Amino acid sequence: MARGAAEDSGATPSAPDGAAKRICVGVVTGAHGVQGAVRIKSFTFQPEDIARYGPLEDENGERRFAIRIVGAAKGTLIARLPEVADRNEAEMLRGLRLYLARSALPPPGEEEYYHADLIGLTAVFTDGSPAGRVRAVHDFGAGDMLEIARPEGPPIMVPFTRAIVPDIDFAARRLVLDPPVGLFDARVDARVAPLAGAHHDDSEEPA
Repeated sequence: MARGAAEDSGATPSAPDGAAKRICVGVVTGAHGVQGAVRIKSFTFQPEDIARYGPLEDENGERRFAIRIVGAAKGTLIARLPEVADRNEAEMLRGLRLYLARSALPPPGEEEYYHADLIGLTAVFTDGSPAGRVRAVHDFGAGDMLEIARPEGPPIMVPFTRAIVPDIDFAARRLVLDPPVGLFDARVDARVAPLAGAHHDDSEEPA
């Protein structure tokens, strides 16, 4: 299963070599009410965990925010930030990305990976030939999907299952793809299929 930040900006807990030092765990999407509350889109596995690990930082690391969750609405959390007292101040924070030190996060469980650990990994086929690079991790409701940016052509969405992603080597910053025939048009003679989420799925491949 893929956990944690789903954007290109982060990494996971006690990181493997080469991973980022911080993770983007949320973004302020706007103001809520007139007393300074903000709406936050959380990228953590459990949305409320965004406030669990200590103060968050802005993208430059210049400001810190000890957020306090006060509610939830329409897929976002409602939170209060210190020194934000009215709607105008809250609106000025729209688009603010919130970061957490990777070392503050707990290690992922067995067969779990933080999204940010996967982003940026080189993807190769089972014969060692290049497939591209992991650009993003998405969850559209049916399991995590890896977005693979290819050297040529548009990106390809690959389900993140054990069958399709049989090996991940964080030390080498690489993962191996064994996708179904036809997924990668240029390799119709090989078993090329989509990958599945940051949670390795041991279920049978779809027909």
